[in-house]
Amino acid sequence: MLKLSTKGQYGVRAMFEVAKGYPDVPITIKEISKRQDVSVAYLEQILNKLRKGGLIVSVKGPGGGYILSRGPEAISIGEILLELEGPVAITACQDPASGCVRVDGCVTALLWKALGEKIEGFLRTITLNDLLNGSLREITKVGA
Repeated sequence: MLKLSTKGQYGVRAMFEVAKGYPDVPITIKEISKRQDVSVAYLEQILNKLRKGGLIVSVKGPGGGYILSRGPEAISIGEILLELEGPVAITACQDPASGCVRVDGCVTALLWKALGEKIEGFLRTITLNDLLNGSLREITKVGA
């Protein structure tokens, strides 16, 4: 079974919370932790990576927290997951770090590569705005 790590799952959930305040209401890490039931320590790692990736900015001082770097319609779920998880690699042979020696002659390597590209393409079509306004139900209908 293909599974997304908790880093990716929690990262999307955290970005959803940050997106709710866009453009002018920063959210604290403690508030995200409370709303999404994720530890502050783990969120610090995730949000730091998203900040370094340019998806969010931190606002210092009283009333500070995190805010999106651009509108929720301009940030895709694919972009968030790419920052946190890296490119989709359905099998170890699709991960350059695995060093699979059979990739060039493997009968299924192109299949797994194509599947990964389809998944990435789909995730690039879904934005934080889709999560905010509930349009994800329409987008993901079977046969749509």
